[in-house]
Amino acid sequence: MTAIKFGTEVLRNEKITDDICRLTLLAPAIAEKARPGQFVMVKASDDFGLPLLRRPFSIHQATTDGQLQILFKSIGRGTAFLAKRQPGDILSLVGPLGKGFTLPSQPTNICIVGGGMGTAPLFYLAKKLLRSNTEHKAIKVFLGAATASEIKVLQNDFAGLGGLTVLVATDDGSTGHHGLVTELLTDNLDQAGNWQVYSCGPHPMMKAVASYCFARNWSCQVSLETLMACGISACLGCAIRGSGQGVDSNKPYLHVCKDGPVFAAGDVAWE
Repeated sequence: MTAIKFGTEVLRNEKITDDICRLTLLAPAIAEKARPGQFVMVKASDDFGLPLLRRPFSIHQATTDGQLQILFKSIGRGTAFLAKRQPGDILSLVGPLGKGFTLPSQPTNICIVGGGMGTAPLFYLAKKLLRSNTEHKAIKVFLGAATASEIKVLQNDFAGLGGLTVLVATDDGSTGHHGLVTELLTDNLDQAGNWQVYSCGPHPMMKAVASYCFARNWSCQVSLETLMACGISACLGCAIRGSGQGVDSNKPYLHVCKDGPVFAAGDVAWE
């Protein structure tokens, strides 16, 4: 799929918390081609052109009327710049990039596990699953965050879709389960059933989800987060070790921007 470099207008800047923002952009050329799990590279530069490199952001939502959303946490110079954007500002985007999630073609049980900012692409995935022609047996969404304030808006967004079950876990116990989001798997999934699992979030969380699925022979897809400089496999800076299995068995290393960011969990060497 050909990526598009496009000047996009900021339509809204929603403050989820003091440091978490959701930007809504007018990007019809990108939104039309986008699939859940893909990402865009955004120029996040100040008046002096710093930082120089674009920043990768998973697509949080793309709509048929040409709107595109990204969800991020302000933690550095680039994201601080984006957090200050106002309606009418213009941003430069390249996308959609990478390989997205593969949706089941047959009815099955679906489990979506997100942690922190890893919830961003999973909302788009959930919408696509619900609007596909395949009526799945069950769709359960497990969301993890540090505190209730970080997850409340997204929890409501997922619940507002209807047709799925949403459970949350927080590190401080301020809402939902007090503990790790992965601890929700044992008590809330039918262990005798077969589940298609999708996950995005911190590496240790996804490693635990993958291990849980391996032990039960469940299919699992993970969306990896890593540093990227170009987003088009030119710099080779986002290399990860492959497991030597699956479709990329001949590659000792995989590149998240081109081979992913979504992988079958079994194709990744979990270190």
